[in-house]
Amino acid sequence: MGAMTEPNAQSSVAAGPWRRRSRTQVYANAWITVWHDEVDRPDGSPGIYGVVHFANEAVGVVVLDDDDRVLLVGQHRYTLDRYSWEIPEGGSPSGEPAVEGAKRELLEETGVTADGWRPIRRFTLSNSISDESGVLFAARARSHEAPSPDPTEDLAIRWVPFDDAIAMIDRAEIVDAMSIMALQAVALERARDAGSRGDAP
Repeated sequence: MGAMTEPNAQSSVAAGPWRRRSRTQVYANAWITVWHDEVDRPDGSPGIYGVVHFANEAVGVVVLDDDDRVLLVGQHRYTLDRYSWEIPEGGSPSGEPAVEGAKRELLEETGVTADGWRPIRRFTLSNSISDESGVLFAARARSHEAPSPDPTEDLAIRWVPFDDAIAMIDRAEIVDAMSIMALQAVALERARDAGSRGDAP
């Protein structure tokens, strides 16, 4: 795909202490757009900035069952060429409530339905080059049917005791940023609750 300049790209646009003098689309697909910006830096000097724009909001969920096991999804990540254990994750398109996107991704990837949904974290990722942002949830598993993953997904499913999942982070067996944020958010909630009750460590 050839480079394409936005219709209003030659208009100077303020972005905090930066000023964007032009924006050219250099690549796009259904999931991302890559822009090349000509900018004035905060000190006034000219420069360039590459921005990766994400079409979807990232969503993920920590699903726990009645035995305090957490649901993990395993798959080979093409970009890293390595296998990765993660919480159920995906993308929610513009106009779809994030919680509905997370429910849909959970059902498609694992066949699990859950209730008690609540947001636990908002985040941005790689914010020096990307505008990707998202929201993480916690929920309780209620039923488990056959999954229906996308053709790009070859998935495995594990139920892991919650404390073991935290230990997997310490052993670098879980390295996915969304999974780490979400699992540690739940762990922090539990620590605060225990502290408020005066439980022994």
